[in-house]
Amino acid sequence: MNPVRRRRLLWVIALVIAAGIAAALVAMALQRNIAYLYTPSEVLRGEAGGHARFRLGGMVAENSFQRAPGSLEVQFKVSDGDAQMSVVYTGILPDLFREKQAVVATGRMQGDRFVAEEILAKHDESYMPKEVADKMGMAHKKHDVPAAAPATQGTP
Repeated sequence: MNPVRRRRLLWVIALVIAAGIAAALVAMALQRNIAYLYTPSEVLRGEAGGHARFRLGGMVAENSFQRAPGSLEVQFKVSDGDAQMSVVYTGILPDLFREKQAVVATGRMQGDRFVAEEILAKHDESYMPKEVADKMGMAHKKHDVPAAAPATQGTP
């Protein structure tokens, strides 16, 4: 083989290997930053996985908010209408955070509670994140399937 062709072939091979490594690194970085959205019912059924980072969406349950005295740690429950999950968060909450409002928390499960790293609250009176509304709607449809009506016979 001619030395020029050999050098070109080596450059092409090196370029293909470098492109493959770069694509693998980008794919790994993107995969680590993906956070799927789950409702409390889905988490309790085990659909969220063990220690994976994910988003928990639902409504802040009424009378569930507690703040630890002298710290930024808060505890509250997130509900999807069917199940509730305890959430712990240390930090400053969004101004619009309150009970009976939509919330999306990003974090991980730690035992039987969700430890949030970030809290997002709704931005006006009529807004609920589309993903949360869709998931909560699907959860209610599964439980609200009407029973079949009994068969009736016509009158003579």
